[in-house]
Amino acid sequence: MIIYTKHLLYLFIFVSLVTHGQTSKLATVILRDGKISGAKNQNGNIHIFKGIPFAAPPVGNLRWKEPHPVAPWKGIRKCNTFSASAMQTKPVPFMMYTQEFLAPAEPLNEDCLYLNVWTPTKSGNEKLPVIVWIHGGAFVSGSGSVPIYDGEEIAGKGIVFVTVNYRLGVLGFLAHPELTKESAHQVSGNYGLLDQIASLRWVKENIAGFGGNPNLVTIAGQSAGAFSVNALMASPLAKGLFHRVIAESGGMFNGNTAGQKLEDGEKNRLELAQKMGTTSMAELRARSAEELIKAGGMFRPVIDNYVLPAIYTTFATGKQNDVPVLTGWNAGDGFASPNPLSATAYKEDAEKKYGSKTADFLKAYPGNTDEEAKQSQFALARDQIFGWQNYTWASLQSRSGKNKTFLYYFSLVPPDKPDGISYGAFHSAEISYALHTLHKWDRPWRESDRKLEDIMSSYWVNFAATGDPNGKGLPVWPAFTTDSKQVMELSDTGKVRELPSRTQFEFWDMYQTSLQR
Repeated sequence: MIIYTKHLLYLFIFVSLVTHGQTSKLATVILRDGKISGAKNQNGNIHIFKGIPFAAPPVGNLRWKEPHPVAPWKGIRKCNTFSASAMQTKPVPFMMYTQEFLAPAEPLNEDCLYLNVWTPTKSGNEKLPVIVWIHGGAFVSGSGSVPIYDGEEIAGKGIVFVTVNYRLGVLGFLAHPELTKESAHQVSGNYGLLDQIASLRWVKENIAGFGGNPNLVTIAGQSAGAFSVNALMASPLAKGLFHRVIAESGGMFNGNTAGQKLEDGEKNRLELAQKMGTTSMAELRARSAEELIKAGGMFRPVIDNYVLPAIYTTFATGKQNDVPVLTGWNAGDGFASPNPLSATAYKEDAEKKYGSKTADFLKAYPGNTDEEAKQSQFALARDQIFGWQNYTWASLQSRSGKNKTFLYYFSLVPPDKPDGISYGAFHSAEISYALHTLHKWDRPWRESDRKLEDIMSSYWVNFAATGDPNGKGLPVWPAFTTDSKQVMELSDTGKVRELPSRTQFEFWDMYQTSLQR
């Protein structure tokens, strides 16, 4: 009896040590560069790690350089608070974009190359699907710590969720002849995209420690994040770093949204040099980030044929990183001018821009009255920058790729802001439904909102796991083909419908083809 009791005691100690070892392994994750600790959510089912460095601080001589490796550290690094967001103009709420959509106002810093991980893993040994979220913000604003990107709820559906920061604006996308000469690859300007690629390499090397599967990574993003996903799908440098893509409202297939050529991007430095009073890179590196941002200017990805080739040609010829695609746009994605052109001015402007194609353009976007011209200008802004981009992405992938594409159209109008103004199914409205973060957004939610939130987030998680959004209890979502042109409309529920804006998209197809000749 004493021996039996003794054996039980040893068994208890052994089980306790094993259990403790599993818990410790998760609480203290061993990375390539050192050990980190995180925290648990209130329910104890999600482990959260914030502010994990994936590249060296891009400061001093490393400003406008490809991301460098992190310096290894000793001991256990606490990763339980968000890092600084990338340098940008101080985020201030405007229109429909309340604080929930914005990067925290403080801190902002050039030392910004950090990521965050939410995982439901219990032992660290699972091989869960991974979603890496790339934030939007027109390549000049945003952060991985935006409130509606919180990964707790979507991780609870069985994935590892990651958000990343990357350099923005002049600090992330300045092309300059001196920088091109400095580069071993004779390019400059795509530092923000290189940051994203560095974060994906980090995920490939480290995500298994969080219970994630490095061979089952989905990159996802909205607006500039979707533009980034599009660029990464085309970039030879990102080959093998992801296995699915989700892109919400954005792509780079026409002249208005495609990256500028390297030589054109380098011309932007002239305006910056004039404002800063110098063309010397040493002096520009010595200036504060605040001064550089205050100087202003348009900085975005450049077609350098190293990081980024020409997007349309890459997809049309089947040279993209061929993976399953889920993409779409919102009914209210447009950003029309607050002072729309009159019907007369609208037609005159169309003749200047579209020449012999003007009649076709006005058939797609009529402007016989001032009100009709106003509505067409909103639709034009939506279709040119967003809708046609995502439709074209789906079309080209379905023709030249071997993997399926799923196309959506988000049309649910969220409840009004407290001021009573409705902005429709506006640009970014779908994010909280897809990421299951309505609880992070202060609106009087309805049963229809909660239902769509569950449907969309389930679609997104299923797609990350299998490359197909369909699953038990969900409306059937057919793959997009250029023959059927069916899309999933995400409104009160999900329902299949024919392609919206078909006449308008046919015009852009014809116009784009004429430009390619």
